[in-house]
Amino acid sequence: MTEQCKQPEFSGGSVLVTGGAGFIGSHFTKRLLAADDIARVTVLDALTYAGHRANLGEAYLCERFDFVEGNILDAALVDELVARHDAVVHFAAESHVDRSFLQGGTFLATNVLGTHTLLEAARRHAVRRFVHVSTDEVYGPLASGRADEHAPLRPSVPYAASKAASDLVALSACQTYGVPVCVTRSSNNYGPAQHPEKIIPLFVTNLLKGATVPLHGDGGHVRNWLHVADNSAGIELVLRHGTPGEVYNIAGGTDLTNRQLTQLLLNACGAGWDAVTQVPDRPANDRRYAMDWAKIHRLGYRPVVPLEAGLAATVEWYRDHPDRWAPLKRNPRAPLPRVGLRPHPQRQG
Repeated sequence: MTEQCKQPEFSGGSVLVTGGAGFIGSHFTKRLLAADDIARVTVLDALTYAGHRANLGEAYLCERFDFVEGNILDAALVDELVARHDAVVHFAAESHVDRSFLQGGTFLATNVLGTHTLLEAARRHAVRRFVHVSTDEVYGPLASGRADEHAPLRPSVPYAASKAASDLVALSACQTYGVPVCVTRSSNNYGPAQHPEKIIPLFVTNLLKGATVPLHGDGGHVRNWLHVADNSAGIELVLRHGTPGEVYNIAGGTDLTNRQLTQLLLNACGAGWDAVTQVPDRPANDRRYAMDWAKIHRLGYRPVVPLEAGLAATVEWYRDHPDRWAPLKRNPRAPLPRVGLRPHPQRQG
């Protein structure tokens, strides 16, 4: 950490959350609104395929919440919003691996140039904190051992490469300009309201419909599964107590092969292996991810949601909310039921 990056711990104020209508961002937004010392939370979201106002649900009941529809590449809008907030927590990103194979330019524009746009505004307006949310995929596959925060970045696919690049852009803003940036890298998240293109909601919603599920390759790929509530807690901890210029791995869930995960989901949905279709592996499907999370553990992070209980509650949510995922199964860009919102005062309509 350079001297110019030093900032006191963040104990209150207003927070801009980019991508806050997405899966992880919406859970984090609602967690932040539950904290009495947070004066205001504003979500900026472009409402692309993964972002929906309905994900924010009860956040609209809070008078300290605002929603702005817009893109992080809109420099004028970003500058206006950052100027009115004390901290930025940056989730907004193109995030689906398979989409990145066909839309690499879009991933670079949003994930790298969008991050740069936010950092420039943060520098101009001297924000107190900037948390850049990233992924374990930037480390690439590990045959053994676990990647700590100093491990080399070896992304395999366009999505992971764009995130690795954005991590470096964010950290360089701290070193060069003194923007108080922290980076978080989490393992695979799961929980309620995740877009059904991801493996757990894809399998659960297919099984609830009586359809088959696709298991790629031999099913031996290993991922660490972390409940979204635990990741949100870790990100808040870094926002409040993280050291600018530092990276924090957020893991501590359960390591599973995709085959083991499939068995758990079949059990939770009351289905058998006849519902599984073996399909060819996708390109560059990393065999194993694994992170060391001792650093954030020392900061006070403790994951608390057991895997089987978390999966059971997740399946129950999808069982109870077909209105939230059925339109997306038919059309990934279909609008979800509208909920009330408070429009940005200068961007009505």
